[in-house]
Amino acid sequence: MARYMYEPLSAQDHSFLVLETANLHMHVSSTQIFELGPLEADSGGVDFARIKRFIASILHRIPRYRQKLMTVPLDGTPVWVDDADFQLDYHVRHTSLPRPGDESQLRALSARVMAQQLDRERPLWEIWVVEGLSEDRFALVSKIHHCMIDGSSGVDISQILQSRTPDRRIGNIPRFIPRPTPERAELVGLAMRHRLALPLRALRGIRAFRHESQDFWGEIRGRANILVRLFADQYSSASDTPVNGSVGPHRAFGWLDMELAELKALRRAYGCTLNDLVLTIVTEAFRGYLRQRGTQPEDLDFRIQAPVSVRPEDARGKLGNHVSGWLVRLPLEAEEPHGQLAAIQETTRELKQSHQALGVEMMMKAMGEMPTGLLSLGVQAASGAVNSIVTNVPGPQFPLYLQGARMLAMYPQVPLLPNIGVGIALISYDGNVCWGFNADPQLVPDLEAFIAAVRAAHERVAAAAAPPDLAMRADLPGEPKQAKA
Repeated sequence: MARYMYEPLSAQDHSFLVLETANLHMHVSSTQIFELGPLEADSGGVDFARIKRFIASILHRIPRYRQKLMTVPLDGTPVWVDDADFQLDYHVRHTSLPRPGDESQLRALSARVMAQQLDRERPLWEIWVVEGLSEDRFALVSKIHHCMIDGSSGVDISQILQSRTPDRRIGNIPRFIPRPTPERAELVGLAMRHRLALPLRALRGIRAFRHESQDFWGEIRGRANILVRLFADQYSSASDTPVNGSVGPHRAFGWLDMELAELKALRRAYGCTLNDLVLTIVTEAFRGYLRQRGTQPEDLDFRIQAPVSVRPEDARGKLGNHVSGWLVRLPLEAEEPHGQLAAIQETTRELKQSHQALGVEMMMKAMGEMPTGLLSLGVQAASGAVNSIVTNVPGPQFPLYLQGARMLAMYPQVPLLPNIGVGIALISYDGNVCWGFNADPQLVPDLEAFIAAVRAAHERVAAAAAPPDLAMRADLPGEPKQAKA
């Protein structure tokens, strides 16, 4: 059997481990609601044993689910190794709401699960099967550490765990033979050789870049300007608001749904991208909510972090992070949706021209060669000073099934970053856009009021569309793919 050395984490994957603190857990989560259907057990609950057996049968398609972290001595960097003591029972868990459970109880349970840190001594994922939901439904609450996935790879995983058809077949469960864990001395030697080879790798990178560039020095100057502007943006200060401050250990979670066809009709009415429309709704929502909290929104320099996928074609279907980001100033001073949208479009146009996402990507590549201590400082610089995070991921526009049970909705949860009291995540699924809201209840004690502000903002943006009847028109053929934040 071949000797298994190790698989190092990319700088970006490592950065999510560095960001994690006692109160800030860097896992991405989702709550998925299903029809009970063929998964109803004889006892009236959910057939948990069948779900667990099915997950066991597809784990070989997600090797990272049976790998854990190991730290390289002296160097301090983490690597993936096979978990020789892997136990599926630890990762797939069964719980219940008090029957008949409602969605408010499911949200509370989801928030408690999300507030718990994943065990760094085990593979960094969990799936909670939740029965007892009213109207013959059940739910899955899943947690995966952000060092393993970004939004796009999370969608890929969901389509491995579920299928496009109500097929209930369960394949054979392949025997798991963990590859030997490397000796610590072996890891140290490999890490030292990696560090010593840094000048050679840098020289090869410069040669390749020079060969590919038509204007080598022009490209160098352009990228230097991108980094200068990036650092200027990152180190300028966003305003203090009631939703910002020291983040505590507890979480509140909420959600809402919007029809994708309606949002696309509004996008056409406004002549904008779907992402710019979402940011307009978010702008109007924060205006209304912050005013309720006794703040004058027009006086604020309010910024959000908007992740941008930079996943290359050859990385599709693979785990890991391929994401950059924009720092977007929301125009809370604008009173009308048209003015808000115009300001957002101007901002996103400037961000595209300034290649800010490229700057973040360049920074992350550079941080890949840093020791862990310096990486921590680099990660703080890359995250910048922001008031919230808004991430928008396109999902499948067809129903998915878990062992014949149809998924009705999936509500994503983005981890909170330092000083951020509420994060917003959206994913489109089977004709709907599912919004998930993750909040610190100390900073946002009335999450339902914020969600109500998002609903009101959606209605106001729809009412301001011209002509207004376009807001409810059916989707037209030839619609471009959804833009990603």
